[in-house]
Amino acid sequence: MTETTPGWLSTDELEMARGHMPILYVEAVPVRVDDSGEVTSVGLLLRIGADGTISRTLVSGRVMHHERVRDALLRHLEKDLGPVALPRVPASLQPFTVAEYFPTAGITPYHDPRQHAVSLAYIVPVTGDCRPRQDALDLVWFSPQEAASPAVQSEMPGGRGALLKQALAHVGHTY
Repeated sequence: MTETTPGWLSTDELEMARGHMPILYVEAVPVRVDDSGEVTSVGLLLRIGADGTISRTLVSGRVMHHERVRDALLRHLEKDLGPVALPRVPASLQPFTVAEYFPTAGITPYHDPRQHAVSLAYIVPVTGDCRPRQDALDLVWFSPQEAASPAVQSEMPGGRGALLKQALAHVGHTY
């Protein structure tokens, strides 16, 4: 079968690339904001991992070859939250942080046993109806305080809990 979507790697090509170079990702923390722009809730996806474990995570995915970061961010938001989530991608694409995931645990707070990945992380307000798609089971909205709680943080593997706390601090919610 011929691959007609440019920018995608086959499974073998992806594994080879992951073994030789960092892979670029985007991650988004979906939030609801009030009329003054204050974050009132944070959306976390509920997923089942390849090993069968259930965890909470953020919107994330690879940036394809020849794809703008803005386009990758929108693609993954639609893929994970549905076509009517109505994300408001920031006018400036400066991330709130750059998370560097290593296959070796302990180098940074972020760990991905498959690869060395560099992730540009964004806080993205969404105003529409979010209905998770693809491999997400559900999207649950938490108050910022609930999202920062040890119980929720413990359900976020690979350092994504630390990334979420950074996002909350970036918008003025420190706990």
